[in-house]
Amino acid sequence: MTRAIVIGASAGGVQALSSILTALPPHFACPILVVLHVPQRNDNLLVELLRARCLLEVKEAEDKEMLQQGTVYFAPPGYHLLLEKNMSIALSSDEPINYSRPAIDVLFETAADALERDVTAIILTGANHDGAEGLRAIGAAGGTAIVQDPQTAEVATMPLAALAACPAAKAMSIDEIVLHLQQEAA
Repeated sequence: MTRAIVIGASAGGVQALSSILTALPPHFACPILVVLHVPQRNDNLLVELLRARCLLEVKEAEDKEMLQQGTVYFAPPGYHLLLEKNMSIALSSDEPINYSRPAIDVLFETAADALERDVTAIILTGANHDGAEGLRAIGAAGGTAIVQDPQTAEVATMPLAALAACPAAKAMSIDEIVLHLQQEAA
C-alpha cells in the first residue's frame, strides 16, 4: 500500500506537474512530495499557481512538519527535502547534489529508506541525471518506480537516465501517470 508519492522534475516540469496535480481528486489520500529544480529565490510562484488550480492542498514543505493526506509538499528553493521514518519532513541546506538543491535523489533515497515498498516514485522531464540513483533506491526497496515516457518528455535526459538506472521502472505518458494515481486513490 502506497503511503506517500514522491515526484521529481526539472526542465519542462512545471507543465507536467500541473497536468498531473490538477487532475487528482479532492479525496486523494496519499501525501505527495515534490522536488522541482527551481532558481533559488525567496518565493515559489508555482506553489501559488497550483494552490489556485488543484483540488488538493498545495504548500511549501516546512521542517519537522508531519505529512497529511491529500497534501502536496514542494521543496523550498535552496533546501533538500527529506522524508523521515516517522512520516515527517526534514529540510537540509547540505551541499547541492547533481548541481541541485533541492535534489531529487535526496528525497527519493530518504523515501526508500523510510517507506521501502510503500512509496511510489515518479521521474518527469528534465535535463540532468538527478533522480536516477534515487529511483534505483526506490526500486531496490520494493517501491513503485515510474518514469515519464522519454518520447513524451519535453526534455528526455532525466527520464532516460532514470530508466537506465532502474530498468524495472514503468515508462508512462502523463495521462497514464494520472490514471495510475487516480486508481491508487480509488
